[in-house]
Amino acid sequence: MAKVRVHNFSITLDGFAAGPNQRLDAPFGDGVEGLHDWMMAAMEDGATGLDVERLKLWDTNVGATIMGRNMFGPQRGDWEDESWAGWWGPNPPYHHATFVRTHHLRPDLPMEGGTTFHFTDEPAEKVLERAVEAANGQDVVVAGGAATVQQYLRAGLIDELNLVVVPLLAGAGERLFDNLGDALTQYRVAEQTSSPAATHVRLIRR
Repeated sequence: MAKVRVHNFSITLDGFAAGPNQRLDAPFGDGVEGLHDWMMAAMEDGATGLDVERLKLWDTNVGATIMGRNMFGPQRGDWEDESWAGWWGPNPPYHHATFVRTHHLRPDLPMEGGTTFHFTDEPAEKVLERAVEAANGQDVVVAGGAATVQQYLRAGLIDELNLVVVPLLAGAGERLFDNLGDALTQYRVAEQTSSPAATHVRLIRR
């Protein structure tokens, strides 16, 4: 059965998914350098082990992605122009319909490799409906950032979270588990396993 899931979402030991002052030369902000070192190491040629195995699962059976405006790019407010096409170059890693939630709309952006970015200001539930339809029976990933994941958690729309806890302390920024009310009472820890670089935690519905 198709799921709505968060996958390979990295957080610090104190729960931050990004630091303050996100910008073009620091996409995840200050104070979180090394947040994705586990992933970079797992992507190296010849790498093996738990982190590699978990990284490979991120796009398994995934047919659509939802992300927030801040994950798509560093700009805030109105688009100065429409030249920004994301952090990932001409061939982003998604290869399917990717819905960017923003108050500032722009035309759909088709990219190489099958990714099309759809910019939408529709409610979370409506965007998920569109993503489920686009996924055509496969899973939908809510990719981030923290505020976007929080919104889907509060709405009770996420089936599974696969988190990667890295040995860093940020102290400030965007904490994943803030602003959730009692949303986390719907979940339990189904798995926890560690590599030298990170701890992988899977949360599922009770």
